[in-house]
Amino acid sequence: MTVSLRPRLLSNTPIVLEPRWQPATWQEYVVCRDECDRQPDLHHQLFFNQRQLLVTTMSAEGINHAAFADLFTMIFMAWSMSHPQETFTSLGRCLMEKEGLQAAAPDLVLYKGNSVPRWETNTPRRIDLGKWRVPDLVGEISDTSLASDLDEKKKLYAALQIPEYWVVDVIGDRVFAFQWQESGYYHPIDRSGVLTDLPIALLTETIDRLKQDSSNVKAALWFAQQAQAKSHNPGD
Repeated sequence: MTVSLRPRLLSNTPIVLEPRWQPATWQEYVVCRDECDRQPDLHHQLFFNQRQLLVTTMSAEGINHAAFADLFTMIFMAWSMSHPQETFTSLGRCLMEKEGLQAAAPDLVLYKGNSVPRWETNTPRRIDLGKWRVPDLVGEISDTSLASDLDEKKKLYAALQIPEYWVVDVIGDRVFAFQWQESGYYHPIDRSGVLTDLPIALLTETIDRLKQDSSNVKAALWFAQQAQAKSHNPGD
């Protein structure tokens, strides 16, 4: 399947909607982005880094991907409720751009604190990283995209210097978590720095709950109970 572009890419090659990265310039990315905006019946996710472009469509989102994405959004809410002294804003799947260099629409986007992007009338419906700070945490739900999420997208988010990156492995029932280092690379972590001191293992246990009874709401409620208990006993 291809996106019908008007005009076509500068290289005269149509963008292919397949889970693979394709060579492209920033100008070609912009052409593709604007054409995708003119197709409201399909929700596209775009990624661009190091002259490579990835375009996927969410019209083909599977049950697992949807269940896990909603679960982790509920996890953010549950953590926020158990830590009312902190402020979190979730903007999952919103396109963010660093002009001329990078673009991404992560499945999970979390800002911590009050300085968060806000849409203004007559402005594009995306996050301009020349105007706003990067998110504190982004994540990808890896149903069929684990290799790319742990490689190309990981490099993309490291280039944007996003402090924390999660990869939720739907098939492997696990969560990979990384923290950005001054060296410019991500280092694996077993506790979150954004959701302060949250054990990554607890996220895996929550996934196990989802697999046991197929209810992401019940799994999120279980996580909420654990988060509440941790807030009263932070040393555990």
